[in-house]
Amino acid sequence: MDLSGTWRATPASEELRRTFHEPDLDDRAWPEIAIPGHWAHLPGMASERAVLHRTRFTAAPLDDERRRWLRFDGISQQGDVWLNGGYVGDTDGYFVPHAFEVTDLMADRDEHLLAVDVSCPRFGNPDERTNLMGAILDPELSGAAGMNPGGIWQGVSLHESGSSAIIYFRAICVDTNTARARLVLRCVIDHPDGGTVTLRTAIGDHAHELRHPAAAGENRVEWTIDVPEPELWWPHALGGQPLHDLRCELEIDDVVHDHRECRIGLRSIRMNKWTIHVNGTRLFTKGINHLPTRPRLGDASPVEVVADVRAARDAGLDLIRLVAHIARPEVYDAADELGILIWQDLPLRGVMARGVRGQAVRQAREAVDLLGHHPSVAVWCAHDEPRRQPTVHLSTPPVVGQQRPSWNRAVLDTSVRRVLQRTDGSRPIINHTNVAPHLPQLDGTTSHLWFGWHDRTAADLGPALARVPRMGRFVTAFGAASVNPSLPELGSPRWPALNWDAVAAAIGGPAESLHHLVPPAEVDDGATWARMTQQAQAEVIRIAIETLRRLKYAPTGGFCLHYLADPSMAGGFGVLDNERRAKPAWTALIDACRPVIVVADPLPPVLRANTVHTVAIHVVSDLREPLSGAEIRATVTFPDGETKRSRWGGDVAGDACEFIANLEFALPSTHGELRLDLELVSDDVVAANTYRTSVG
Repeated sequence: MDLSGTWRATPASEELRRTFHEPDLDDRAWPEIAIPGHWAHLPGMASERAVLHRTRFTAAPLDDERRRWLRFDGISQQGDVWLNGGYVGDTDGYFVPHAFEVTDLMADRDEHLLAVDVSCPRFGNPDERTNLMGAILDPELSGAAGMNPGGIWQGVSLHESGSSAIIYFRAICVDTNTARARLVLRCVIDHPDGGTVTLRTAIGDHAHELRHPAAAGENRVEWTIDVPEPELWWPHALGGQPLHDLRCELEIDDVVHDHRECRIGLRSIRMNKWTIHVNGTRLFTKGINHLPTRPRLGDASPVEVVADVRAARDAGLDLIRLVAHIARPEVYDAADELGILIWQDLPLRGVMARGVRGQAVRQAREAVDLLGHHPSVAVWCAHDEPRRQPTVHLSTPPVVGQQRPSWNRAVLDTSVRRVLQRTDGSRPIINHTNVAPHLPQLDGTTSHLWFGWHDRTAADLGPALARVPRMGRFVTAFGAASVNPSLPELGSPRWPALNWDAVAAAIGGPAESLHHLVPPAEVDDGATWARMTQQAQAEVIRIAIETLRRLKYAPTGGFCLHYLADPSMAGGFGVLDNERRAKPAWTALIDACRPVIVVADPLPPVLRANTVHTVAIHVVSDLREPLSGAEIRATVTFPDGETKRSRWGGDVAGDACEFIANLEFALPSTHGELRLDLELVSDDVVAANTYRTSVG
């Protein structure tokens, strides 16, 4: 029975909390609220941190052989649940489903009153975070500092079972080959009377039966199933995405008491030297970071959520990194169907307080139960940037401050990693992002590289990675933010004397970085300056992606651009704005991520006249087959209109980066624009690229 719909809600007070759960309380004056939903949409309630919810429903009593379970799919963030005046239990974790048995509380009546006290914290101290909401509350990522995400944001329902019930269920594909796929299943069963139970599983045409002697009470059962000659699931760049319906039934004396269902894909995932291998085939992962489709999770429609995943695939990407949050169910279903891999962060970001360890470990286990069957979920990551935000922002991760011991890195992240390993050994597990090499292992992890945004230029990324290749093994954030030209503040007659801290906070980045990207003092008006930030953002993205793709497997295994779409109308790091309109960066992303690209070293902003300049030409191919008889052409057009043409031919290996030649050209004394056009032609594959600079 679906209990979603129109409820009533009112701000919580200590006095009202004593009586709000009583069925006789008159709540007709309380405002109506749509469930699922967020209370911030009710007039005058956007700033409330705790709200009381009530609804009435009808359900006749059951016979003695049946049980009832109340299920909440998502409460942001904590809740205390009452039914018919009796306390049911509490919830913690905005994404965690909670189920409570309510058989006895519903036994003697047809009319029922469900009451839920929901609270949602403020962001709090950024250097000692106590909430496990990650990107949902983080002002750098939410795009809406101070926005309140509190509410019963997913469905509420009533379920029935027999006298025995499945409390928890987990299904994970742990290994595959051409002969068989191996699934590991886990059930927690509540079996009041004890005795033998049968767990009957069906996946496609394959059936499996397990008879298990169960004790009275709670039993944990784990078993494996081998599916012969499996039809394997692949990322869209490597193959198809067959999905299979999996059903597990709990049967006692030939009677089905309970069941669980999910859709699962059969595939294996490994990571070797920061390169993901799917079913034994390596894949250079071109990815993008993703925030919630709307800052409040429940505000987005399923169509909007799916459209974001589809946009990533349409841009030629293989992977979505869900930054510091568990997303809506539609994200994972769409990724399964579209062949997009997911790098799944848990909702830990920055410096977490010591008191969160127990909840963090529990929620990691719940995340595996919730998402383990999705073939798209490729990587678990425990913690995003487990450090204090620096006062001075640099292009590369801080090194000196990370040499000291850290409770977050050494204790919290290791604890989360261990529970992920115990509950799901089938996927790579990353302790944290953006941690430089440090004692005792001196290994480090992924990098966040902000060349051209915080300082220096995007063209400096290549030389930096040549000096420290380790930084380029896997890059989980890079790019630049841009500002919406229609932002009202930009029309101020006091330009450029604006409240830059407010503008920067609205886009989730520091003001100094905005000024480094495009200095406002050099532009006559705000709207023109904002359009220039969008062009500069596109150029940073193009150069960074081309640089990382030139380092394919040597050492780079993949990257994630920061991020898909702005959560705020003010702007942000998105290649799409908050209404999903394309910025110039969207075209730059698509062009840089095409399966085959021909690229040159970035040209300096100005080339000196009467000198000789050399650029290296490469072809990067993500195609699995080689390009035979490829022809690569380069045309340099000088400021005076003269041209220099060069041509090379040969085969280009599949899934590789090939060095073509060093192109050398003498610069004239004439000042003006210089243009370099590159083109590759091989049968039905055509790739082109253009670079511009000035001769001065």
